[in-house]
Amino acid sequence: MAITEGQLFQRNRSLHPPAHSPAYKTSALRSPQIPLWSLQNTISEISGPTFKPAELGALDHDLYSNYAKSGDPIGERTIVHGHVRDENGRGVANTLVEIWQANAGGRYRHVNDRYMAPIDPNFGGCGRTMTDENGYYFFRTVKPGAYPFRNHINSWRPAHIHFSLFGTSFAQRLITQMYFEGDPLIPMDTIANTIPDKAAIERLVAKLDLNASIPLDSLAYRFDIVLRGRRSTLFENKLQGN
Repeated sequence: MAITEGQLFQRNRSLHPPAHSPAYKTSALRSPQIPLWSLQNTISEISGPTFKPAELGALDHDLYSNYAKSGDPIGERTIVHGHVRDENGRGVANTLVEIWQANAGGRYRHVNDRYMAPIDPNFGGCGRTMTDENGYYFFRTVKPGAYPFRNHINSWRPAHIHFSLFGTSFAQRLITQMYFEGDPLIPMDTIANTIPDKAAIERLVAKLDLNASIPLDSLAYRFDIVLRGRRSTLFENKLQGN
């Protein structure tokens, strides 16, 4: 049965981080200062964009190789894979999944990143892919390193990968972060702990998947992303991300 265009559901804000979270100092500047208005969706918000696999490069999903110039990237060879599913467990096909991350030393290839860890000349830190007919996606990369940030004295971000998903419209872009199972920094992470539901934080942690690992080559982590119908659930994105 075809789905007709209609207004997009609002997020359940009781599950998402509040816009202003005092423990996360940067949110004071990024959060709205006046009450939000509820506006009717425009045609441009609920119709497109659409993406096709042919628009992606052959190595877009392979962060290990897509920026390499003079050798291999430094770091733990890592596979990240999983499914994008709806609330009934069905795979969501043809979803554009984008990721970006720091290198193995914890530094981003970005002009504003001044962390002392060196830039890896063979690692760009970003990639994209589309889910197949079963909602499955796959990336090859290196495991990112932890890094300090100036939220409070001796505050560190755990290893994480940023995810962006596009649905059927601009207003359905979902942004979140994936963490790695067993990382001792997760319980102390100021950003993750802006999420009021502790069980939701656990669902942002990718599990080690030895069945998908490649012996003598790469460890694998499984990160399934669950959508609730036409609305995102338990995503760690900022208010301006959707």
